[in-house]
Amino acid sequence: MTSSGGAAPLGLTVLGATFAIHRFAPDAALPDAVRTAVPVWIARTPEELSIVCAEAVGLAAPRRIGGWRCLQVAGPLPLDLVGVLAGLSTVLAEAGVCVLALSTHDTDFLLVPGKDLERGVAALRGAGYGIAAPT
Repeated sequence: MTSSGGAAPLGLTVLGATFAIHRFAPDAALPDAVRTAVPVWIARTPEELSIVCAEAVGLAAPRRIGGWRCLQVAGPLPLDLVGVLAGLSTVLAEAGVCVLALSTHDTDFLLVPGKDLERGVAALRGAGYGIAAPT
């Protein structure tokens, strides 16, 4: 559900690209290829530099897990909207689908293993979420 107020479930779009999750050393330089990648998520912590982007970007990371597909929540969403990720991740968890949640200022994205995309989409549709074809 979109909020604790019982509003209708949100719509999602399956992005056409296949994504990879990359892990670099915490002090690694940001690869030039990600500077123009869209979409891309970059997080640096004391333990690691993580980059999520389309596999086609071709990063050479010490650790890389590919084959992820991405569902984008229709947005923009108010930043104080409650329960978006909880509702989506609960439906996917009940279907046995692993999720990596990523967010931006305007919306949320859910990465799921490509092998589980069809099952996840079916579960979300069954819960009332609208799913648009890949873009």
